[in-house]
Amino acid sequence: MDRDDRDDPFGDFFAEIERMMNEMANGAPADEDAGFGSETHVDAYTSEDSVRLVADLPAVSKDELSLQCDGEALTISAVSDRREYDETVELPAPVDEHSADATFNNGVLVVSFDRDDDSASIDVA
Repeated sequence: MDRDDRDDPFGDFFAEIERMMNEMANGAPADEDAGFGSETHVDAYTSEDSVRLVADLPAVSKDELSLQCDGEALTISAVSDRREYDETVELPAPVDEHSADATFNNGVLVVSFDRDDDSASIDVA
């Protein structure tokens, strides 16, 4: 039986995986202007009483993080020797920014807030 000399049907697939792995290992994004949003995934979770955000921040240490909240959006900034992140995430509900509780472990940031009760009861005289 003769050997089939056609191109490997998986060659392009494996070449792309290798390119992405080298990119991650070397710390250089494919697009230098890609920034925070293209490399970071942020999930928002809400309950009756709270809002919780979970963000993946690869190659960042706790000391490099800066968080700002105005009750409607959370700005996450970080500058490391390998990357610079700066993203504002709109919160799914108004929060009390003074109730923030944040943890950072192994590149995962978790920020929890108490929901801000916008409504106020009005007594009718």
